[in-house]
Amino acid sequence: MKALVFTGPGVVELREAPEPEVGAGEVLVHVAASGICGSELHGVKRPGFRTPPLIMGHEFTGHTDDGRPVVVNPILSCGACDLCAQGQPNICRNRQIIGIHRPGGYAERVAVPTASVIPLPGGVDPTAAAVIEPLANAVHAWRLAGHPAGARVAIIGAGTIGLTCLHTAHTGKAASIHVADRSPERLAAAARLGATTTGTELTGEYDVIFDAVGAPATREQSVAHLRPGGVTVWLGLADPAAAFDAADLVRTEKRVLGSFAYTGTDFAAAIDLVSGWDLTWVDSYPLDEGADIFTQLMHGQALPIKALLTPLKLTPLKLTPESR
Repeated sequence: MKALVFTGPGVVELREAPEPEVGAGEVLVHVAASGICGSELHGVKRPGFRTPPLIMGHEFTGHTDDGRPVVVNPILSCGACDLCAQGQPNICRNRQIIGIHRPGGYAERVAVPTASVIPLPGGVDPTAAAVIEPLANAVHAWRLAGHPAGARVAIIGAGTIGLTCLHTAHTGKAASIHVADRSPERLAAAARLGATTTGTELTGEYDVIFDAVGAPATREQSVAHLRPGGVTVWLGLADPAAAFDAADLVRTEKRVLGSFAYTGTDFAAAIDLVSGWDLTWVDSYPLDEGADIFTQLMHGQALPIKALLTPLKLTPLKLTPESR
């Protein structure tokens, strides 16, 4: 079968790969669409968490041998530790992730644990289904922030995670949502998707701030623009460093929360939220073009906010406001 393989620092290649071996308690998924995540772009440029050779891809959907449409939850927790027992499988100390610790969705077919395969409701097309995984991250972050209906919300970064945070805040009835990004195209998408205001910086004071970038400068902004007693939720992983005024954090009782992945409940909520959402900011490319589009995104040379790789010969539908 064809697969996009991470072969070394800064390099992904389309290769012929062996057919997946489907073990006990596993199922074969024929991949319809698999999203390129910013964490994968960073991971290929600076290997460490991911070890080549590796078929990446943790955001994917497809169908089983008997034709059932499914989406895959890539978080594999042990199910037996204290954190799993407390309903926090996303931070299980023994967790693994499909596409990082075992082959993922940048291929025509992939074997995954049966428990990770979630049936899709009728009518959810591959484009929408492939966005469920990043949307689940946003659902989780919104829950960590306390489901703050009526809050003044700011989002730093209008990439996939930023836009899914926007969607979650909008459906969660935030009073206002400001989105900051340096890209005019991404800000235009944020405005179209419901942002109250947009700009290149944060201005004023907010109750809740989501940092979907994860750079020292954005983390500093996320704390500086919080109201006293406010909360910032960090989802971005661009850089391990942080720079902010810790004394101000203490004196004003601001809170900083890290947000990683999601629980099964968050994932289920994302499935419900994705139907009918405007996904005109998502672009699809054949798996055969995967190496080129991945490399362009890795070096900042391509414009799509979200790129999906489609191994199957499908033309994913675009869900627009008119199709609701």
